[in-house]
Amino acid sequence: MRFLPLLLRKAVRKGRLTVIGPAGEVETFGGMEPGPEATIRIHDPAFDWKIAFNPELKAAEAYMDGALTVEDGDIHAVLEVFFANKRSFDISAGQAFWRTVARRAKRLHQHNPVSRSRANVKHHYELGDDLFRLFLDRDAQYSCAYFPTGQETLEEAQTAKKRHIAAKLHLADGQSVLDIGCGWGGLALYMARVAEVEVLGITLSDDQARVATARAKAMGVSDRVRFEVRDYREIGERFDRIVSVGMLEHVGAHHLAGYFRTVRDRLAPNGVALIHSISSKSPPGVTGPFIRKYIFPGGYSPSLSEISAAVEQSGLWVLDVEIWRKHYGLTLKEWRLRFQAHRAEAVDLYDERFARMWEFYLSACECVFLYGSGNVVQIQIGRERDGVPLSRDYILATTEAYRRLEREWPEPALGLGLPDGGEGRREPRRDGGAEAL
Repeated sequence: MRFLPLLLRKAVRKGRLTVIGPAGEVETFGGMEPGPEATIRIHDPAFDWKIAFNPELKAAEAYMDGALTVEDGDIHAVLEVFFANKRSFDISAGQAFWRTVARRAKRLHQHNPVSRSRANVKHHYELGDDLFRLFLDRDAQYSCAYFPTGQETLEEAQTAKKRHIAAKLHLADGQSVLDIGCGWGGLALYMARVAEVEVLGITLSDDQARVATARAKAMGVSDRVRFEVRDYREIGERFDRIVSVGMLEHVGAHHLAGYFRTVRDRLAPNGVALIHSISSKSPPGVTGPFIRKYIFPGGYSPSLSEISAAVEQSGLWVLDVEIWRKHYGLTLKEWRLRFQAHRAEAVDLYDERFARMWEFYLSACECVFLYGSGNVVQIQIGRERDGVPLSRDYILATTEAYRRLEREWPEPALGLGLPDGGEGRREPRRDGGAEAL
């Protein structure tokens, strides 16, 4: 091997990475500073020139295909070595070249008209209920949880997330609420439990809408909570409150201004919206090639500066901004551990390549939020400056009130299918996603 050792000698300073080559040759890189350690074996001689061509994508694909295996540790340990030295890897010639290409193609990659948005959602969110059951919490919350102390279980942290968001929305009986990107309905159903509100949840996933509708029926709130397969640009009604959790990442940087204009137009006078999105402490960038190709086509996590500029153009008031720093890293760690505990089931559902792709995805994203520049932003916006009380004290008071209500609730219907495995259940999509592109 020629190119891979050259790259690793320059990049790895913290920790150690030992590489066993196709002919059995062994070399250890790094060790100048303490850090994570791992050993990998390269089985494909062609990997050496592939990694020089496009390091980030080709390393992921080599692991997915079995051309790269982990001999000591696991793929998470390998990715920890990468993130400990990420700045050095980022300035490598291959990485710099493809980042420049991606920046120039950013508008094309993130061009998300309604038809393309529907296809992107189906690529990821309709892989089958049984896959998401392997690692999500009971309520099927597929977004960043909230760990106030860092010691919460995943279920406790996801409930804390819903509680916190509902409190910040300053709900009142009789209000109408739009949930953009409602997932499997957990937040919408939570809001209907804590207040006598009417909620419309919209999603582009037929599977999610079906499951969420079944849950509302099982909980006896179908008269106040409904779910529809609609794009946010297709909504004509006005609402007292709008909430969106984990959906802004599917809008695209060049559609942000239009998105916030739509939020403005759909808000009733004195209406308030809460937008929860993955973001970054870094300036505007691009989506990594592995995530863009295999996990979230069309996806992009906007920087705070991009979000702020789009809100300013809409004429809405920014009422509050909250930055969640390590919360998503802690969430992803729980998902990764749960997925690993059920990895054999994932292989049975799909195949070994899919399981490797998914564990690479969960591990890489965890590292982004624990060691990289990833964070989560909640931006509260409204048509008027006094849409919510002047201090944040109301959030704490409402949170405690909701916590007391929760103690009286029965166990909720499962997020993915009803407790008896009834009408919510759906078999996995057999193309497995890993071969979709």
